[in-house]
Amino acid sequence: LPELIEAYQSTTAGKGGKTKAATLAMLKSRLGKVKLSSLSAIVLRDFIDSRVKDGAGGVTIAADLSFLGAILKWGRHARHLDLPADLPAQARASLKHRGLNTRSQEREREPTDDELNRLYAHWASRPRQRIDMPTLCRVALATGMRLGEICGLRVEDVDLVKKTALIRDRKDPRNKVGNNQTVPLLPAAVDILKPVIADRGTGSVFGVQADSVSAAFTRACQLLDPPIIDLHFHDLRHRATAQFFRMGLDIPRVALLTGHKTWTMLRRYTSIKPEDVH
Repeated sequence: LPELIEAYQSTTAGKGGKTKAATLAMLKSRLGKVKLSSLSAIVLRDFIDSRVKDGAGGVTIAADLSFLGAILKWGRHARHLDLPADLPAQARASLKHRGLNTRSQEREREPTDDELNRLYAHWASRPRQRIDMPTLCRVALATGMRLGEICGLRVEDVDLVKKTALIRDRKDPRNKVGNNQTVPLLPAAVDILKPVIADRGTGSVFGVQADSVSAAFTRACQLLDPPIIDLHFHDLRHRATAQFFRMGLDIPRVALLTGHKTWTMLRRYTSIKPEDVH
């Protein structure tokens, strides 16, 4: 099995992020002595037992099994090996009978106006703040982009005349690398980006790393008195997406802005209240 995993990795080099790499390394470690001919439901039962003992939850274990399933399907169809490719799916189905919840809890947290104003006031009181956090937050609220997408924006990818931006390698459950997408920029986003870009023709729009921005956001929430509890930069995307619907945009147009492929994926970012309809 470890040899199959390594062969699979060699064909998908550069695809997937840290989570995928870490999961594949874990699978090689945990199932390192399993021969392909010996792979069975009992082997996966013991694997699940060991992951539960580690403290892993149902969502994590289900993801582990999904990765394993992808590897076995690749081996069966791309390498024509006689493999039990359906075993991981059957093992996933058994998780609910163990009392494990395989559905992640959908997060509905949005920053309130008061929380945003407190954060802006905090950063305004710190003139030596190296990262322009207020501008980054306003871009997130005006575009619905992920933090990594905002920090990855390049001047040459922003067309202020057509009011569009090219997002490179946009997150996609099937294929992130090469998934470039041109998205519209609403008037508020154009107004924010114009002075930032000024007369530059190339280079990074903001010149900051996503990790640094995320850390600065969390730190600001903690330093406030009283602190803002359980708020992350990504929650700005929730608010932006819900706001697009409140503005009256329909599902296809909001999906074009946010990059979601289906209504199911988009719905978890949408917190429309009854009063919003009126």
